[in-house]
This record gives sequence, structure tokens and C-alpha cells, in this order.
Amino acid sequence: MTLPPGKLTPRELAAYVFPRCGRRRPDVLVRAAIGLDAAAVDFGAEAAVLSTDPITGAGRDAGWLAVHVGCNDVAAAGGDPVGVLVTLLLAPASAAEDAERLMSEANRAAEELGVEIIGGHSEITADLRRSIVVVSALGRVRRDRIITAAGARPGDTLLLTKSAGLEGTAILAADFAAALAGRLPAEDLARARELVRDISVVLEARAAAGAGASALHDATEGGVLGALAELAEAAGVGVEVDLERIPVRRETRQISDIFGIDPLTLVSSGALVIASADPARTSRAIAAVGRTVAEIGRVVTGPSRVRRGAEWSDLVAPERDALWAARERGLSGRRRGHRASARDA
Repeated sequence: MTLPPGKLTPRELAAYVFPRCGRRRPDVLVRAAIGLDAAAVDFGAEAAVLSTDPITGAGRDAGWLAVHVGCNDVAAAGGDPVGVLVTLLLAPASAAEDAERLMSEANRAAEELGVEIIGGHSEITADLRRSIVVVSALGRVRRDRIITAAGARPGDTLLLTKSAGLEGTAILAADFAAALAGRLPAEDLARARELVRDISVVLEARAAAGAGASALHDATEGGVLGALAELAEAAGVGVEVDLERIPVRRETRQISDIFGIDPLTLVSSGALVIASADPARTSRAIAAVGRTVAEIGRVVTGPSRVRRGAEWSDLVAPERDALWAARERGLSGRRRGHRASARDA
């Protein structure tokens, strides 16, 4: 069976990956599972939090994105990011300046977050069509303050910071800039590209954790709907979500319409899904660090459902991220199959 671009599905992970994770150790506090993007290992009073991510769908700012995405996962586990390992897999015919550019981007992100690039690996890799950056991030957290997506409990309110599709919008606006220039006003295209600056969730994750959030999950590949499905799977609960309450930026809506994709399944790094038993307290804490937040639903014991207007339907996890469909379809294959389902941020 040939697999399409994008993450393995939960079914494929359960069949081919999770049964092959070596011998279980008692000092591993959080281990590989659906919806858990970081591991935690016991080191006494504190735990080490670790996560790894590649940047494969972006051209512009790939090194910068990789560091932020890795540190987002650490922060969403309650951890304070400390350092990152950067692996550069350079495509054949890459120039030395390409390595310099990617490391300059990674360095800029590390400076912004106050973390150190503590090592890594670099090579020119045969058969790659484009260079790939992989970051493994390391953080620390008190053992009693570890948070995972598995912590969501029935009765919790679901919150979302910022808006859906931020990363995917910025990637498409940058990588298809010339083609989009004739379809979007220049100022909207410029704003779309700059949405990448909102990609860090470290501040709001720290604020939400301090305000007693039950669960945190960074909405990466698969977008907000994918993150909600993963959170429900990790916690063994259901979610009920009002799609019209999910914020979507106008630029995201415009670009999603042009490519014929659903912004709620578009890679959304920068949007943090939060489950909280005290949403007012959590929202105040997030607002205090300058981030927007919206109530989008609740955690339930029953099946996961979504609502558009008065109509309820099952929450179906996306098989793949909309970014890959947009790349394959390009601007020549515009399709209007998706329905507008969220409010403008």
C-alpha cells in the first residue's frame, strides 16, 4: 500500500508504530500515544520533556518554524523549553549558503525563545527533492505539573487561542506568492505571510498551565479538527464543538477558498486547544499575556460531534492535512467543496 504525503493516520500508528516501541521503562512518565506530542522522563523532582518534529511542507523560514514547532510541543506539556537539536537533511545540489540560511533561521527562533541549539546533525541526502529540517526539543517541568492532551475530563470547556490555519496560511502565501498576487489584494497577501509570526504557543501554554488547565494540545498537522479528535482519543472522552465559534482569519478564509480546502483541517501551529474546568480563569490568564482565546465547545462522555448552526454531525478526524491537498491541486484546481464553518477572528 502506497501512503500519501502527511502524517500516518491513527489507525496506521496503532498498527505499525506503537506496538514497536521497545521495552517499557518505569522512569518514562509520558510515552508514545495518539494525541501526545511530547514524552516525559523522570529525573527526580523534575521531568525532562522531549519532542521531535520535521518541517516538510514549508520552503520559507523552515529553520525558524522547526524550532518554534518543537518548543510548542514542550510547552504544551507544561514544560519550559531549554534546548533543541537541529538536523539538516539537505537536498542534492544544495549550496553551503542553504545550510547557513536554515541555521540562521533556527538561530533567530532560538534567540526569540531563549533556548540553545545544543547539537544535531547535518548531511546532503540523496533522493530528497527539497531540504528538510528536523528539530528535537528538550524542556524541564516539575513532575506534578506535567500536562497532556489525555488530561481532558467531561465537563471541561474547550478553548482555542488565536485562530485556525495560521501556519498553513503563511506557508501557502509564501510558497505561492507570485500566483496569489493576482487573486488577493497585496495587503491581504502580506498579512497572510506574516501570520507565521503568531506560531509560538509558549506564552499561552505557560499561562494556561498556571491557571489550572486540564489539557493542552497544539493544533499542528490536521488542523483544529485534527487536534480536537486527537485530544478526545488521548483522553478517552468525546468533544462537542460549535464550528461557527472557531476563529478563522479573513486571510485564511480567502486562501482556503482559492485552494478549495477547509481551513479547519489546515496545519494550525500557533492555535492551542485547551480543556479547562475553569474557563474564565484560564481565559483571563491567556489574555494577560496578550493572546486571544475563544470558547468553542465542551468535553463530554458521549461521542464526538460538531455543530453548524442547528445541525449536528460526527467529528471525523481528517485523513490528511489540507496543506498537502492544496500543494497537489495548486491554483489551477480550485474547488469549492468545503463549507464556511467558522467565524472571522
